Amino acid sequence: MPGQGSGRDPSRHTARGAATRDRIVATTADLMHRQGVAATTLDQVVDTCDVSKSQPYHYFPDKEALVAEVIAVQANRVLSAQKQLLEQVRSMRELEKWRDALVANLGMAGYRCPVGSPATELAGRSDSARRTLSGAFGTWTGDVASAFVRLQESGELRSGAVTEDLALEVVAALQGGYLLAETMQDEQPFVLALDMALGWVKAHAGEDR
Repeated sequence: MPGQGSGRDPSRHTARGAATRDRIVATTADLMHRQGVAATTLDQVVDTCDVSKSQPYHYFPDKEALVAEVIAVQANRVLSAQKQLLEQVRSMRELEKWRDALVANLGMAGYRCPVGSPATELAGRSDSARRTLSGAFGTWTGDVASAFVRLQESGELRSGAVTEDLALEVVAALQGGYLLAETMQDEQPFVLALDMALGWVKAHAGEDR
């Protein structure tokens, strides 16, 4: 998922310029993750990144373009990590390992989902951000569905199970769990929501299990 909205071609920058651009994006991502999109200002980015006030505008025409790039970069990072984990799922036991990895990373991520948290702020305010986030959720759901297809192929999931629906249910439960965990600063809602969703998946286990 390439960055959207920057209005400039990163490949045309010098190595030093590309490094500065990447640093601005990374700084903005960190600020947004810690304090939210609305509370993050370009002045904060400039101060934290220790660049001149003109630098962000050299690479991005406005805050919306910078935010769009951050969302794309964050989504790519999350989806790449998720894809690597989900590609290993070929049994219910490996599905449990995916679950354990999500729980283990929850506290380190500040109980926030790098994809879902911006969605709650931006989906109704920026159509370009909404489309980027919708695409990210679609990719994530597709990767989960592919894991469920492999469970069908191994006989651990019933052949009649609708993998796309199961995957969407799991991702929806994940996002609800993330939201409550972030609000309460407690992992329990996330764990309960995820375990409930995986319990529903296991209810579709193959007849020979």
